[in-house]
Parts: sequence; structure tokens; C-alpha cells
Amino acid sequence: QAADQLSQEGTQQAGILGMFSGFRARTPQMYVDVDRTKCKMMGVPLQEVFSALQVYLGGSYVNDFNQFGRTWQVNLQADPAYRISPDQVTQLRVRTDTGNLVPLGSVATIENSSGPALVTRYNGMNAAAINGLSIPGMSSGDVVVTIDNVAKDSLPPGMDAQWTELTYLQIQAGNTALIVFAIAVVLVVLVLAAQYESVRLPFAVVLVVPMCLLSSAVGIAAAQLDINIFVQIGFVVLVGLASKNAILIVEFAKEEQTKGKSKFDATIEACRLRLRPIMMTSLAFILGVVPLAIASGAGAEMRRPLGIAVFSGMLGVTIFGIFLTPVFYYVLARRTAKDS
Repeated sequence: QAADQLSQEGTQQAGILGMFSGFRARTPQMYVDVDRTKCKMMGVPLQEVFSALQVYLGGSYVNDFNQFGRTWQVNLQADPAYRISPDQVTQLRVRTDTGNLVPLGSVATIENSSGPALVTRYNGMNAAAINGLSIPGMSSGDVVVTIDNVAKDSLPPGMDAQWTELTYLQIQAGNTALIVFAIAVVLVVLVLAAQYESVRLPFAVVLVVPMCLLSSAVGIAAAQLDINIFVQIGFVVLVGLASKNAILIVEFAKEEQTKGKSKFDATIEACRLRLRPIMMTSLAFILGVVPLAIASGAGAEMRRPLGIAVFSGMLGVTIFGIFLTPVFYYVLARRTAKDS
């Protein structure tokens, strides 16, 4: 009842397409109570009782044989007419130590019952699995918060709802993706600062990263997808890709400036000579991830978010980067010269 109630109330929440539980506590069953004292008195080994129940009711594989050009499997099981009710099951025979056959009902009590077809345990406690779907565009974090609130209000005392599988791993990870993203940006700044021997010039490279991420987020929103773990991986990848394009301009402009050209002329020359390499590498990457962005079939729900994130992000950084990176470099180079 608790699982069904949670499923019904969860389905009524905004953003949830449906929740369902496969747990059924009213599955028809047969309850068999083996009298061990009678088994000992009549010389019926317990193993014989259990084997008889397994073979008669559940079936037992014997072997395979080839006939008529096919392989046939032989399984042993009682005819349905002799296992459909407790009265028929009690008439099934078990073998004693002396080889005689006695009715199963003489050593066991069999009656109709009901209960769960499968008892699931989670952390050592009885559990009922609940699955559900959310609407496209709703993040898994919002779903977790919504269902947790419903569970607190609907579950009776002594019961609790816990997340498992991929959602559990996402909750455990928390905001790890944000930390990794911040570390990636910091590493890029530190490496470039050491290379350029300047604290400001690296920001001419990394200032284009927000435009890259904004373009990626717009692409994800246009495709009506949510920012999941695969999109976050794409964000980290885009940090390096966006920085790569900017480095092509900044590095060449700095070299031209050391040759005696003015900051403005060096920036213009870098834009003119580095436009073709930037367009070639960017278009090669953009076209290379098109199969990911339009993927279909099994696993497409994982490939499409990653493909669309890096496709739209790289498209945006290519369009904005070739215009903004020279501006960032020129402004920061002038400020660095003034401070010197």
C-alpha cells in the first residue's frame, strides 16, 4: 500500500510523467509446512521432500536430444492437473529410505496463500522498487527533491525512501562537476600564466569560456534536454577546446609584438593568419560530433546530450571567439603595458 500510494502521489507532481511499482503482495502461492517429526518417523529424508516439490511444481532440466534436425530440451514437471490445488499436490509421492512411495500430504501440510512473488531487500530490509519517468528538460536534481518531499509526506512512520543505481551515484557525487570545472579553468590560467610570464594575458584566453558554455546551454535548452552528467563532461571538454582556439590568436599576437609590432598591428596580424587554422580545426571537430548529436537507438539518451553540448558550445566559441579573443588580448595587453 505504501509503494502504491507513493507512486500515485508522485505521478500527480508537476514534471513527473509516471511512477509505478512492480511489487505485488497478493500473488497466489502455496504454503508448504513440512513436519520434520513425521518425516523422521516415516523415513522420508527432507531432501527428498524438497526435491519432489522442486521437480513436481517448478520443473527440472534433464538433458537435450537431437531429432528431426533440431535440438530438444527435456524438462521434468508434474502435469498441471496434479499441481493446480493443494489437494492434488498432497497426492504427489515422495520416496522413503526403503524405496517405498508415500503421499506428500502425509509429511507436509499444504494450503493456499498469498504474498509477494519476489522479496527485495535493500540494506538488509524489505523493500519495494519504484520506477518513474520525468518530462524532457527536467533535471534529475529537481526530480530527487520533488520525490523526497512526496515521500516524507506520504510514507507512514517506520518507512523511508532511498535512491539507488545511477541516481544514487549522482547524489553521492554532489557538485563534483562544478569543482572539476573550476579546477580545469584554474589549471589553464596557471599554465598560461607561467608560459606568458603574465598574470593578465591568460584571461584573454579563458574569458571566452563563458560564451562557450552559454552557447552549449542554449543548445541543450533548444533540444529540450536537461544538464545531466554527460553534459557536464562536455562542459569540461569545452574548456580545453575554447582555450585552444584563443591560444592560437594570443600566442601568435604575443610573438608578433615581441618582434616590434604595435599591440594593435600584432592583434590584427594574428587574426588574419590564424583565422584559417581556427576554422579548419573547429569545423573538423563540429562535423565530427554531428553523429553524436543526431544519434538514435540504444544508448542515444547518453550520446545525444554530450554531442549537442559540445556541438553547440564549439559552434558558439568559433563564432564569438574569433571576434572577442582579439579584443580581450588587446585590452589586457594595453593594461599590462600601462602597469609596467
